[in-house]
Formats: sequence, C-alpha cells, structure tokens
Amino acid sequence: MAATTALEQGRLATTALDVFATEPLPPDSALWELPNVLLSAHTAGLSVHENERIVTLFCENLRRYLAGEDLLGHILPTRLY
Repeated sequence: MAATTALEQGRLATTALDVFATEPLPPDSALWELPNVLLSAHTAGLSVHENERIVTLFCENLRRYLAGEDLLGHILPTRLY
C-alpha cells in the first residue's frame, strides 16, 4: 500500500482512516502499529436513530423520485461531494 509506505517514511505526516480495501482491516496490517495513524471503524458514527433516519430519507426520496422532484442527498460528482 502506497499510503503505508509514505507514512512509514515520513512523506505523509499523519492520516485518519475508516474505510479499507479489505474489511475489517487485517490484524497483520502495518497500519495498526503506526503512531501517525488514527484508525476508526466507519460505523463509529452510529446512532440509535440511524435506522429511523435512513428509512425516513428513503421514503422521502422515493416520494420525490415518483413525483419527478430532486432527491435529497444527491451526489454531485463534478463538485466532488
């Protein structure tokens, strides 16, 4: 992994990661031992309200889709968000 090498060599000062090519991050990954790396499960932001919010958003977007309206949370690749 290029990022791991850059971190080990000091070419990259630090990083915070929560998504990996292999999930979960393998126990033998060098990333676990690097002091300049913050690792977090990408489920760290879970909430007891998450499922309710997902269902509410889905239902609203389904209503909008069927009505030909713009969807909420639409990604704009040209703006990189």
